[in-house]
Amino acid sequence: MANNEDFSVMRKELENFDMQREAVIKKSRDILKNAKQSIYCVHRKDMKNAKSLLDSAKKDILSLKDSVSKLYEIESIGAFSDAMQEYVEALCFYDYAVTEKLTSKKKTGANTEDYLMGICDFTGELGRMAVMAATKKDLKAVEGIKNTVDEIYGELMQFNFRNGELRKKYDSVKWNLKKIEDILYDLSIRGIK
Repeated sequence: MANNEDFSVMRKELENFDMQREAVIKKSRDILKNAKQSIYCVHRKDMKNAKSLLDSAKKDILSLKDSVSKLYEIESIGAFSDAMQEYVEALCFYDYAVTEKLTSKKKTGANTEDYLMGICDFTGELGRMAVMAATKKDLKAVEGIKNTVDEIYGELMQFNFRNGELRKKYDSVKWNLKKIEDILYDLSIRGIK
């Protein structure tokens, strides 16, 4: 005979998880949106709004981490993981634009996989930044960006990534580096110093 009380407890547990999951998904959309907008602002040198959007995203991340029951791993919810990757990308891009340094994993608050995927995506934004610098004939900026992406690629080469999303993103870093090297080559052929 089935224990009705056990099934009732399990049903309530799953209902609670579904409610929390829906709240995480909704808030994750806000984090993702703010991170994307922050990247857009950095590309346009609107650092004040970029910082404000990042602060808002961070506030939402901390709120989610505090509010979600400890029974459930927030990182297991795909929407939150996607939002964290975008946040890492945006924060790294903002920090690079301000300091020309890579943001630490600790500062982002992301788990290892989300951090690594975020910095892989960050190299794509650096590629866009290199294109903009090249249009202004800023060879020094393009060289600095190339050196940063090269350093990240060198560090990532030390990992043994299994096939999956992280491996695909890692592979994109190589292409971002090549794109930036091609930009430098083009600038050198044109005699830009």
